[in-house]
Amino acid sequence: MERKNEPGAKRRTVLAGGLGAAVATMAAGRAAASPASANRKKKSHYVRKKLRKMSLEEKVGQVFVHYAYGATADTADPADVSRNQDLHGVDNAAQLIARYRLGGIIYFAWSDNVADPEQILGLSNGLQDASLRLDRGVPLLVSTDQEHGIVTRVGPPATQLPGAMALGATHDADDAEDAAAVSGKELRAMGINQDFAPVADVNVNPDNPVIGIRSFSSDPGLAADLTAAQVRGYESRGDLASAAKHFPGHGDTDVDSHYGLPEITHTYEEWTELDKPPFEAAVSEGIKAVMTAHIQFPALDDTLKPATLSHPILTGLLREELGYDGVIVTDSLGMEGVRELYGDAEVPVMALEAGADLLLMPPDLELAFGAVLDAVAAGRLTEERVERSVERILGLKWDLGLAENPYADPSRLWDVVGTEEHRSEAVEIHERTTTLLENDGTLPFESTGSALVTGWGVTTTATIGAEVEGHGWEAEVVATGAAPTPEEIDAAVAAAEGKDAAIVTTYNVDADSSQLTLIARLRETGVKVVTVAARNPYDIAHLTGDVNASLATYGYGAEALAAAVAAAFGENDPSGRLPVDVPSAEDPSVPLYRIGHGLSYE
Repeated sequence: MERKNEPGAKRRTVLAGGLGAAVATMAAGRAAASPASANRKKKSHYVRKKLRKMSLEEKVGQVFVHYAYGATADTADPADVSRNQDLHGVDNAAQLIARYRLGGIIYFAWSDNVADPEQILGLSNGLQDASLRLDRGVPLLVSTDQEHGIVTRVGPPATQLPGAMALGATHDADDAEDAAAVSGKELRAMGINQDFAPVADVNVNPDNPVIGIRSFSSDPGLAADLTAAQVRGYESRGDLASAAKHFPGHGDTDVDSHYGLPEITHTYEEWTELDKPPFEAAVSEGIKAVMTAHIQFPALDDTLKPATLSHPILTGLLREELGYDGVIVTDSLGMEGVRELYGDAEVPVMALEAGADLLLMPPDLELAFGAVLDAVAAGRLTEERVERSVERILGLKWDLGLAENPYADPSRLWDVVGTEEHRSEAVEIHERTTTLLENDGTLPFESTGSALVTGWGVTTTATIGAEVEGHGWEAEVVATGAAPTPEEIDAAVAAAEGKDAAIVTTYNVDADSSQLTLIARLRETGVKVVTVAARNPYDIAHLTGDVNASLATYGYGAEALAAAVAAAFGENDPSGRLPVDVPSAEDPSVPLYRIGHGLSYE
C-alpha cells in the first residue's frame, strides 16, 4: 500500500480533485444551460403545435403584413370603413385579420393608426384580441417605421430622438444604443413589437433621394458600429424586434425605389467593403429581422432581378454567406421598384422563392394571397417552403413573448412613454448632434439682439423663431420655402433691415437653387447670415464663403432645431462632427469637408 506522501498517491489525489472539479463544472454547465434548453423545447413545441393545426390558407396568411385604416380594431368611422372596403373589401382591421389570418399589421399616420399613445395601445390590444379570438388564433407582429428623424410615425408625447445621421454626428455608439433602448421601450409599452429600424445603408452618394440622413454615415465602419449599437438597444429586453434595412445596401443610388428601380453598380469587392459591414454587424448581434431593398445589383445577381426577388442575394448572400437564419421581410411590395419588371401576382411568389419570409403591403392583398396559394397548387412553391417561413415567423413571436402575453399594460403606459427621464436623455443626445461647419466669429450670438428667421419650412422657421425669442432676442419670421420666388426674397430682404442676424434654414440646396439667391441678397444688406441645414449637411458645399456661420442639424424636428439654437447662443458647445464626407460643389471627387469635421467655441 502506498503512503499518502508517495508520488503515486499525490498523482491520484490531483486526478481525483481534477475529476471532481470537472464533474462540478459539467453539472454547473448543465444547470446553467437548463433554462435555455427548456425554452428551446417549449418554442419548438409551440411552433410545431401551431403549424400542425394550421390549414394551408392560415399558413399563407402568416407571411403577409398589411395595414388597415382606423384608430381602433373595429373602427366604425365612415371614412375609414369606406377606405378599408376599397382597399381590402372589409370594414376594419379586425375583419381584415379574420379574412386573411395575417401574420402582422403595420401602423402609419396616414392610415389613422398613431394619434397618441393611449389610442395606439388600445388599437394594438384590440388587434391582438381580434387575432387570438379566431380558431387557432396566433398573436400578431405589430410594426411601424420609427426610425426617428425624418421617418417618425409616432410623434409627441412619445419621446422624439435623433435620426440616424444625427446619431452618426455624435460618433458615439453609446448614444445610438441609448436612443434605441428608449424608443424600443416606448414602442413596446404601446403594443408595438416590431420596429423597421435601424437603416443599415451606407450613404456614399450625396444625391441619394431616399436614404440620405436616414443613414448613419458614409463610413462603413461607423455605420456598422452604430447599427450594431441600435440592435442592442432595441432588442436587449427581448420583447421587440428590430429590422436592419435595406439589404444588400441602398446607399449609392440617385433613384428613389418608391418611384423607380435603382441600380447599384458596386462590384462584389466594393459591396464587401462598403455595403456589407453594417448588415454583418447586425447579424452578429443576433438581429431578429432584415428588410430587403428593391434595387438591381448586377454584381450580386446578373439576372437583374430586384434584390427583394433575388435568390442569389437573399439566400446566397444573406442566408449562406452572412449565416443569417432570422426573419427576412420585404420592403413594401407596393413600391414601384419591385413592380416595375413583374406583375403584382408574380412578385409575392418570387419573393418567397428568393428566400423572403414576411411579405409587406402588396398593393392587392387578395391577389397576392391567391397567387401564393395558386403557386403551391401548381407545384411552383411547396407547402414545406411556406412552412419554413411560418416557422421563423412563429419562432419570432415566441421569442418576443407574444405567445405568453401579446398585450400592452394600460396601467404602465405613462410610466414608460414620454417620461421626464426619457425626454431629458433625448435632449442631451440631441445637443451632441449639432455640427458647426463654418464660423467667422459670428457665433455664439450676443445676449441681446434681433434676428430675421427665414428660409425653408413654415413650421421649421416658426420653431426656430420661438427658440430665438426664448433666448432673449427679438425674432421676425418670414418663411420663403425651398424655391423662394423673387417676391418672397424681396420680402425677406426687407424684413432683414436693422436686424443683427438672418438665420436661414436651407433644404437640399443645389447649384440652381433660388435659396442661394436669397442668401446672396441677404449678405448684400450687411446683415450677418447664419444658415441651418435642416436636412442634408451637403448644403454647405454651395454656401461656403457666402455665409458667416453654418450649422447642420440632420433633421427638422423641434428637438433638433432647439439644440441648434441653443448652440448658436452658446448655451452648449456644438460637439457634433460630420459623419459623412461633404464633396466640393465644383469637383465632387474632392472633399470639401471630411468625416469628423466640426468646429467648437473652445
